[in-house]
Amino acid sequence: MNCKCVCANINSAFALFNLALAKAKSLSDKNVVSPNELALAKAKLNKAKAELSLAQTHLLFTEIRAPFDGIMDHFQVRLGSLVNEGDLLTTLSDNSEMWVYFNVPEAEYLNYKTNVTEENMLKVNLLMANNQVFKYSGVVKTIEADFNNETGNIAFRATFPNPDKLLRHGETGNVEMTIPLRNAIIIPQKATYEILEKKFVFVVDKNNIVHSREITIASEMPDLYVIKDGLSENDRILLEGIRKVKEGDKIEYEYESPKTVLPKLKVYVE
Repeated sequence: MNCKCVCANINSAFALFNLALAKAKSLSDKNVVSPNELALAKAKLNKAKAELSLAQTHLLFTEIRAPFDGIMDHFQVRLGSLVNEGDLLTTLSDNSEMWVYFNVPEAEYLNYKTNVTEENMLKVNLLMANNQVFKYSGVVKTIEADFNNETGNIAFRATFPNPDKLLRHGETGNVEMTIPLRNAIIIPQKATYEILEKKFVFVVDKNNIVHSREITIASEMPDLYVIKDGLSENDRILLEGIRKVKEGDKIEYEYESPKTVLPKLKVYVE
């Protein structure tokens, strides 16, 4: 007989003893039965209460309750199987908050430590595998102690809230960090072309003649390059039609300010 049946039987007995006690009390009040009869009915009721409490305790041992909410994996055993103490039934993942690990180069680590304090922790975004940005921002809370000697990177850990349970353990993506750039020259990626793994732009001089110039990239952002060497803030570069011109061509063009170009910028993919 299982615990649920035992509880049901004891509940029935408890109800009968309760009725018997009520009847004995009524008769005792009328001096029909002796006080000993009433005491015996109370003793039987108390015994039934104790047995019911014990059966309910045993019933709790048959229930498995997780200490937290989460996503359960498949069962390792079938329903009705005999299991022993310590057997793994399934696994449960708590994904109310997600830890995202990512590697940061030394230069970016130094920028981070220079600009971030404990009161102003760095917020990051997660670009998921479908190229959509996760709608909740994360916060960098942990950094490993040492740099990786082989890659020169150090591991960061950001914590992301996950109330919609969209993220799961084992997913991949890219972390976007906001790093302040001082006195930086930024150009569109589509304004560049490559020769033998070197990057170039066409610079337009005051006589509207284009000249090829090699540039060095400091860092990369979506659709943009941050320039380390090769350009100054007063240079005008060719944005459209770079495949149609060559060194020394004189062109006619329409100038557009960076404030107009950058918001509608997108690299064309063939």
